[in-house]
Amino acid sequence: MTEYGPQIILVIDDDKDIVQTIKGNLELDGYAVLCANEGRRGIDMAREHRPQLIILDLNLPDIDGIKACQFMRREFDFPIIMLTARDGLSDMVLGLECGADDYVVKPFNALELSARIKAVLKRTERSMVWSCYEGQCLTIDFKSRQVRVHGRPVQLTKTEYELLELFINYPGEVLSREFIREQIWRDSGLYKHSRTVDVHIQRLRKKLESDANNPKLIVTVAGVGYKYMADGTPKV
Repeated sequence: MTEYGPQIILVIDDDKDIVQTIKGNLELDGYAVLCANEGRRGIDMAREHRPQLIILDLNLPDIDGIKACQFMRREFDFPIIMLTARDGLSDMVLGLECGADDYVVKPFNALELSARIKAVLKRTERSMVWSCYEGQCLTIDFKSRQVRVHGRPVQLTKTEYELLELFINYPGEVLSREFIREQIWRDSGLYKHSRTVDVHIQRLRKKLESDANNPKLIVTVAGVGYKYMADGTPKV
């Protein structure tokens, strides 16, 4: 529930039975649910209604779900959960790389999907006590969530922003992949050896670093995890 009413979730899937099942379960959870059975229609509805979250099927009749996700990521920062019948690791990684925040495989349990949705929305609702962060190359306005690198605005997905926010909370400390998963994907059920953390951090590096293959801000600590090399100070 938002200040102005129930949170809106947009479901984009051409399987009418699945859509009705998802819609019914989410409405029982108190969400307002919008539905589209084509990718282009879903994009138009996202632009019109500004949902809090999108559930996007990988296989759509008009455009591929990956392309739809990439298109929406260029325009929106709504969290996206990819829904697909494909269960291969490569498909999961591809979905995450295109901008999805999480990934659910069909057939799925309604309780699992509900937990994933709540976890993603919880991450987007976190707030920080700081108003801004000022570094040599990186600046952040925490209230507006505006990120700039060398003065140039950079658009991050909600998950990428949450990762950056997490690193800034622990400057100079080594964060294990397990710790990062627990903080960012607390209820998502990601398995221990999932590449999800690495995929998202690599995406984040591409947007923040001048050379993502030789990072200076978010460095890899072999066999452990990652460390944020703070170049500035957060301010209240």
